[in-house]
Amino acid sequence: MDVLSPRSLDEALEQKAARPDAVPVAGGTDLWVAVNFGTARPPAILDLSRVGELKTWSVDDGRVRLGAGVTFARIERELAAFRALAEAARSVGSPQIRNRATIGGNLATASPAGDGIPVLAAYGADVVVASSRSGTRSEPWNRFFTGPKRTTLAPDELIVAVEWDAVDAPGSFAKVGTRNAMVIAIAGLCLQLDPAGRSVRLALGSVAPTVVRAAGAETFAADAVAWDEPGRPLAEGAVEEFGRLAAAAAHPIDDVRGSAAYRRRAVEVLARRALLWTLDDLGAAA
Repeated sequence: MDVLSPRSLDEALEQKAARPDAVPVAGGTDLWVAVNFGTARPPAILDLSRVGELKTWSVDDGRVRLGAGVTFARIERELAAFRALAEAARSVGSPQIRNRATIGGNLATASPAGDGIPVLAAYGADVVVASSRSGTRSEPWNRFFTGPKRTTLAPDELIVAVEWDAVDAPGSFAKVGTRNAMVIAIAGLCLQLDPAGRSVRLALGSVAPTVVRAAGAETFAADAVAWDEPGRPLAEGAVEEFGRLAAAAAHPIDDVRGSAAYRRRAVEVLARRALLWTLDDLGAAA
């Protein structure tokens, strides 16, 4: 196995173009598991851990840019203002894993159970990728992911960042697993309120081939919320209907971690709770 160790983004892109078979690795929390189990044996790896340009984040005129090499431990500490993202980061693996695992790795792995992806979907994020040959491009999250562990990333491209427009409103992330830590989600979701746009965004994870937005539930909730009176309770039955519509957007399978029926029920309950939690926070802040 060849090991490439670039020290800058330009060098990393040049090496990736020269060796498109080189597998990028930053934290390695997914790749090395596969290598240790003998299910992956890449001919070369591209070690991105020394590429400083991937480890920065910024907010410019309300637009957030999060470098692909930022770890979940840093997201939990430094991006606490983005509550749902910080909650998702806190749920990733163990402290040791969070110190190594990166948001770019979560995106590149493209698992529908990836904890960071429902949040980025609810944020309406764009994935920024680059190549030394074709330059930089930005692609909406829902186009970037094409299936379980599949993306539109070309062989000579690297994920460099993810970007979204910040929303100054409550959001919530939650997932269900067989235990409280060190667990792959059986079902998960992120709900983000957007009072300025009078919308509710709901993204579901681990219940379809890719993370999905629950459009029907979003439209229903946007009409049900009293945006001009944040503390006013929803109409009777609205929360239950929101949960039902959220579950209807799920397309789960039966597997060793849980049945499809259980996943739908989990989405229904988590969606109801998330809506109530975020609306309570919105009313408290009014």
